[in-house]
Amino acid sequence: MHAIELDGVTKRWDATMAVDDVSFAVEAGSFVVLLGPSGCGKSTTLRMIAGLEEVTAGRVRINGGDMTDEPPARRNLSMVFQSYALFPHLNVRENIIFGLKVRRVESGERDARLRRVAELVGLDELLDRRPAQLSGGQRQRVALARAIIAENPICLMDEPLSNLDAKLRHAMRVEIRELQQRLGMTVIYVTHDQTEAMSMADRIILLRDGRIEQDGAPDELYSLPASTFVASLIGAPPMNLIDVADGADGAVIEGVGHVVTGGAGAGRRLGIRPEHIEISAGDGLPAALIASDYLGADTIVTARAGKQDVLVRVPGHRKVNNGETVRLSWPRESAHMFDAATGRRIGYADPPAAAIQSGPGADE
Repeated sequence: MHAIELDGVTKRWDATMAVDDVSFAVEAGSFVVLLGPSGCGKSTTLRMIAGLEEVTAGRVRINGGDMTDEPPARRNLSMVFQSYALFPHLNVRENIIFGLKVRRVESGERDARLRRVAELVGLDELLDRRPAQLSGGQRQRVALARAIIAENPICLMDEPLSNLDAKLRHAMRVEIRELQQRLGMTVIYVTHDQTEAMSMADRIILLRDGRIEQDGAPDELYSLPASTFVASLIGAPPMNLIDVADGADGAVIEGVGHVVTGGAGAGRRLGIRPEHIEISAGDGLPAALIASDYLGADTIVTARAGKQDVLVRVPGHRKVNNGETVRLSWPRESAHMFDAATGRRIGYADPPAAAIQSGPGADE
């Protein structure tokens, strides 16, 4: 049975459409991420699931029951907010069990749950401290503990790590994912950070302007982006999107006679991820190296082909002599073709006729 189902859910404020006819279902025990840029409707969608925002149209079902018009207290779920939302005058212990007290859970049961949860999130030695005496990561653990102690099967998280530094965000990502798997919770997690989404999610629902742009596993969004929007959002650095034009023997980059793909080029864009491009002195697209960003384990090299810049990820430290002439090549299965007008993915880019013998592979 699905833990959560959204059927044509829409949210409008007067003439402003925040969420537009969104439908998806979440399996029990899964970790689903709502991903997208600011203003795409992801937090509004989460708040409609929680009952904190009214639904303009459509239905919200939780564990099979229609909860569209039910108050948050009837939905049997917990929520972790972007702000920790801790009571500054209460210590960690009182913050964690506050919800249980409101629901008048018996004191013995409260204490037993507190011991389990405090040990689970590593707060057992901090229960007497006030929020002001805690680090950002410790405050986030208190917010998580408050959600977990309710023992609800569903937990909604609205950008819970955005206030933490990069190192602590990584540690908390690991902890949250481990807790979710250990407890078997269903989690819907909102973020604008594609690294969080790719590293944590069983499934990513990518939103754009209130609509679902693509819904699938992380490797599906990475390997088969449905549009240039997905391609430019997923991956660091993102996919190269190269404008191509019609040439005598196939599609070419403006200002470069080399055929980069067979078939038409006008009205299309070629997409290749930086890590799939190789720099060589042999065959391939002629380009000049103009810059490099050394990242330690690898280097992001900027190459210029015609009037367009192409990013290439190479292992180790790659020094660049400005203007150095090279050739760029890539496997056929790593090159995607998009419609320039709509942004939608058409399929794999056909190889130039001269390169067909390099390997088989049928178009989608």
